[in-house]
Amino acid sequence: MTNNKAMFITLEGSEGVGKTTSLNFVKGFVESLGHKVLVTREPGGTPLAEEIRNVLLAERDETVNTDTELLLMFAARCQHVEQVIKPALSQGTWVICDRFVDASYAYQGGARGLGFDRIAELEQWALKTFKPELTILLDMSVKEGIARTKKRGKADRFETEKIEFYEKIRQAYLKRAKQEPTRIQIIDAAPEQELVQQSLKAVLQSRCIK
Repeated sequence: MTNNKAMFITLEGSEGVGKTTSLNFVKGFVESLGHKVLVTREPGGTPLAEEIRNVLLAERDETVNTDTELLLMFAARCQHVEQVIKPALSQGTWVICDRFVDASYAYQGGARGLGFDRIAELEQWALKTFKPELTILLDMSVKEGIARTKKRGKADRFETEKIEFYEKIRQAYLKRAKQEPTRIQIIDAAPEQELVQQSLKAVLQSRCIK
């Protein structure tokens, strides 16, 4: 028996963990259960939010203040949630999102050094109690993730950071998973794609089928 309530599922992880491939697998699995699926991403997901994404990812000579970066992320997120995610869920469409608020905890809270408390305050103000029902955290060593990223071509502003930056991201994600172990399910992203997908399927079967 499938879960008839539309679910909000997010995929998280640092650079190079294979989120796009895994997201496509999750989409296919949910569709195989007979559900309509909307795939989206953060930052982005609406025309305005995509404009903010371009501002955030662009290389620039000007130093971007950490608070500015965080507020822009949440500005895009508010637009995304109210204009796309909530309406889709209310219509019975399952939503699968490439990154969500856990990314702010990892990137701005962990790697940029703002801390979790600051993010939590902003999350409460902007999103109230709205959260994904399931978050899949794709985890692997930083060195391997960076090696994969370099094969993709031109890097954006976040992908040109030093290795210490990504180590902080990974540790922040793992800390989040310890804080919310029911919602956040860790998947080892290092093995071959087939094995990763087997792990994904096991998680999805346990959470999306009642």
